Amino acid sequence: MKSRSVLDRFLKQHPDVETIELLVADTSGVLRGKRVEKSLLTKVFEQGFYLPGSIMSLDATGATVEEAGLGAKVGDKDRLCKPIPETLSIVPWHDARDRAQVLCTMHEDDGSAFFADPRQVLKRAVDKFETLGYTPGIALELEFYLIDPERDINGQIQPPLIPGTNRRMTSCQVYSIDELDDYDFFIRDVIEAAAQQGIPADTVIAEYAPGQFEVNLNYGNDILAAADNAILLKRVIHSVAKKHGMMASFMAKPYIQESGNGLHIHLSLMDEQGNNIFADDDPTQNPFMRHAVAGLLDMADATQAFLFPNINSYRRLDPGAYAPTSKTWGNDNRTVAIRIPSGGKDATRLEHRISGADANPYLAVTSILAGVVEGITNELTPPEAVVGDAYEQDHEHISDNARDALRNMEGDARIQEWFGKDFVQVYSICKWQEIRLFEHQITAKEYDLLLPYL
Repeated sequence: MKSRSVLDRFLKQHPDVETIELLVADTSGVLRGKRVEKSLLTKVFEQGFYLPGSIMSLDATGATVEEAGLGAKVGDKDRLCKPIPETLSIVPWHDARDRAQVLCTMHEDDGSAFFADPRQVLKRAVDKFETLGYTPGIALELEFYLIDPERDINGQIQPPLIPGTNRRMTSCQVYSIDELDDYDFFIRDVIEAAAQQGIPADTVIAEYAPGQFEVNLNYGNDILAAADNAILLKRVIHSVAKKHGMMASFMAKPYIQESGNGLHIHLSLMDEQGNNIFADDDPTQNPFMRHAVAGLLDMADATQAFLFPNINSYRRLDPGAYAPTSKTWGNDNRTVAIRIPSGGKDATRLEHRISGADANPYLAVTSILAGVVEGITNELTPPEAVVGDAYEQDHEHISDNARDALRNMEGDARIQEWFGKDFVQVYSICKWQEIRLFEHQITAKEYDLLLPYL
């Protein structure tokens, strides 16, 4: 058995391992699971283990949304979870190096996919995508902030102190080498930890705001592995930041006055001879590129609830802050939703820039696959490519609120086909619950501006 041989080889390489963390990503991309002793590892890898299926129907507080039907209504039933052998790795941020981890996925008792597991949703989408007959090249980029765990005197979040100083980053120094030098200790640890876990992350850059960085995952042909790596890389960054007394956040818009965090997904397609079918002297005129872009823009409204999963996600839609606000595309243009990056002809690809970094990578990638397949299969036609600043032009906007996004998702039959009717129902119920959760709050601003005068 592949899983048993992987386990035996790993334990031989890491004889000091005593415990292993069994991780399952929920619908929000939050890792849930349990920690077991080394003596149970063989059984786990051969037979699996169980977690409640209700972890796929949690709201932002971590509580089960009973209306979704996975909790008490069915007795809070357990589902079988199986390790993904290739994700078994050491947990390097624990100095004792006696802990390992493995990403897992959820099944029914008969071994079939559990419909509410987002990784299983993506796996089903990959199977549909393969009917196109092309080999993908895919890479994900994640933006995040480093934050001081202590708030400022006004109770607001702030960048961490630069080590060895009493100074914080206070200005935008995009691509600054000095900013990278200041946090070289953190970046080195992230890259090293990722390498030890087999996560192909190799580039970190300073982004558009104080304390904001972007980390890039290498291009690859395995779509599921690309999403797995994004999930696991988030954990690396969170854990390494915590080790150094900082917080890392992939929240879409942690600072209202600064740029938000995006999840940018790059995609190319190769034919059987290894030729990039998007390659062209002018990619905006390439028929495959045009169809793919058209499909992504045509499904932008219907998939937005997956790309903008939280109330905070919509705060990122700030014109001029490099988060796309309209259904646009263009060549080497960071003000549009779908960008064709510059580079050699053979490296031609599209960059989907709509997703927030708070999106579940499995659901975000499923959204991309759906749009590309629908566009190419149906030979859809995109709007004209944008030249110049899309924010200053008149284009059709994407939804700016969660209510419209959920209604668009629920009303598009293609979403049920790609994500599964039952999954869409569970996801929708949970997200409507979160809308109520966040909207049933009275903000300090309301008290300040309304209470004394009305």
